[in-house]
Amino acid sequence: MSLCRWFYLPIVVALAGCASRAPAPMGAPSAPVVVEGGAAAAPAAVLAAPATGREGFYIVKKGDTLRKIAQDHGRDHRQVAAWNNLTDPNKLEVGQELRIAPPDGEAEVRPIVTVAPVVVAPEPAASTVSGGETLKRWPKGGKIAYSETALVQAKALDGAAAPARAPAATPPQPATAGIATAAVATTPAAPPVPATPPAEAVDWTWPVGGKVISEFVEGGGGKESNKGIDLAGRMGEPVQAAAAGKVTYVGSLRGYGDFLVIRHNSDYISVYAHTSKILVKKDQVVGKGQKIAEVGSSDADQPKLHFEIRQQSRPVDPLKLLPAR
Repeated sequence: MSLCRWFYLPIVVALAGCASRAPAPMGAPSAPVVVEGGAAAAPAAVLAAPATGREGFYIVKKGDTLRKIAQDHGRDHRQVAAWNNLTDPNKLEVGQELRIAPPDGEAEVRPIVTVAPVVVAPEPAASTVSGGETLKRWPKGGKIAYSETALVQAKALDGAAAPARAPAATPPQPATAGIATAAVATTPAAPPVPATPPAEAVDWTWPVGGKVISEFVEGGGGKESNKGIDLAGRMGEPVQAAAAGKVTYVGSLRGYGDFLVIRHNSDYISVYAHTSKILVKKDQVVGKGQKIAEVGSSDADQPKLHFEIRQQSRPVDPLKLLPAR
């Protein structure tokens, strides 16, 4: 009997220990379930909360984030977090009610969306061609198309530039009323500027005695321009200066052959082209009728003299200035 008692004693003690533990209450809440952002899920009682909140509020649903809720309601997520005193905006609970409208009396600050300025390019000028088609014409640049005459101007006529004129003297200003005349400082009058000889003052003569074989043509309207006149001549015939002046250029150019330029005053120069021999040098002063070259056919189809008169670098008709024959 004593042996049986010692055998069952440990079993009785174990059963007594198990019976002393109180069972868990049936109504105790279970451990929270982790949802978006690591936040704990609301208890079952909270999950049964209404799906929509009051006006100006929103009930958090599964999968919601603060940024998504704010974006769906046109709000800034940082303001929504401030309105709800959220210390960690990444932790929301399903069923949680969030304010999505500013509290009474608080102004809502929304981000200002800036619009890039619109740059309007100027419209090109329009022109209409045959057939009614409209073409766009952009403003022209300052470049000049290549031409023989343009090259002559660039190389020869630039070297024959008109001498600079002295500025006109400024007349003394009258004394201001109420100030003694003696106290007013006067500027000595500048010496008088020599008057530029007018165009009529140039005494022109014919450079050669041959007849005119090509007249001056302004150009345009489908016509090919001729910046001067062509005079027939014999090979080696003397070419004379059409007026007194100073040789400003001696050289050769395609389309002009061997040629020279004489400046007569600040307004006029003359050009002699297609010569066979030039008898003067640059900067040499020549008189009216002085032999300066000989007729030739350099870069020409026959012996002749191409003769130009230019006023302020602009070609003019020599026949209007040369004396009548």
